[in-house]
Amino acid sequence: MASPDLRLLAQIERWIDAKPDVDRPSVIAVAGAQGSGKTTLCRHLAASLHLAHVSLDDVYLTKFERARLGLTAHPLFAVRGAPGTHDLSLATSVIDALSRAGPDMRTSIPSFDKLSDDRRPVADWTAFVGRPRAILIDGWCLGATPVPAEQLDTPVNALEASEDPEGRWRRAWNTNLAGAYGALFDRFDAALFLRAPSFDVVLDWRCEQEASALGLPPNRLPVSRRAELATFIQTYERLTRHMMSGGVRADAVAELDSARRVLEIRTV
Repeated sequence: MASPDLRLLAQIERWIDAKPDVDRPSVIAVAGAQGSGKTTLCRHLAASLHLAHVSLDDVYLTKFERARLGLTAHPLFAVRGAPGTHDLSLATSVIDALSRAGPDMRTSIPSFDKLSDDRRPVADWTAFVGRPRAILIDGWCLGATPVPAEQLDTPVNALEASEDPEGRWRRAWNTNLAGAYGALFDRFDAALFLRAPSFDVVLDWRCEQEASALGLPPNRLPVSRRAELATFIQTYERLTRHMMSGGVRADAVAELDSARRVLEIRTV
């Protein structure tokens, strides 16, 4: 997504301007599958309107914390992605700090390094100065509703069949989604969902992200790495498909094509 669609920018700006409570910033969520352009959209708005931006990708639990969770809950929780692998207390504390910040107060914004699969040191985090008019938060599962229990019985892909045959992991993250994640979602004043045309495009989008992080053109990403990412995104597949079929709390849905172009925006 080289340049955000003007209609998306206008929609979010309308939400910010319409907020009646001037004593705290608006909290606007942007959700969508991996590589859908949600972070690009939020970064553009944050830079042009001097808004604060927090990404759910930057508040994953540390590698050590997820490894411990993998030992105590289920091995798949060592892999970042599913509800339960984020530090929601950190995300909430940042939102709270930004909401009550004074004019000269500096609020540190967390940062996560996907290549090393770990949170960056606090000294490397950037800071937002003052209290923003709005806080933009982007994340792949923001606003997702719990998957109906009966749909969790049958594995949706090879990873679930081999690593979670009894469904303990998927039932655990679904419970997380109904609990602490739902409480975070309740804080959103508005939410936009960038809907991918199908789950099939997500691998290409995720590979483009990876190639960009490595400084490579998309067609130069090693085949072995693409195969690893194909396995990795299976941890996201069930909930992504659920959200695409309507399992998401959103005030507007932007329908995307395979090139991330906005086909239409529907208000919900």
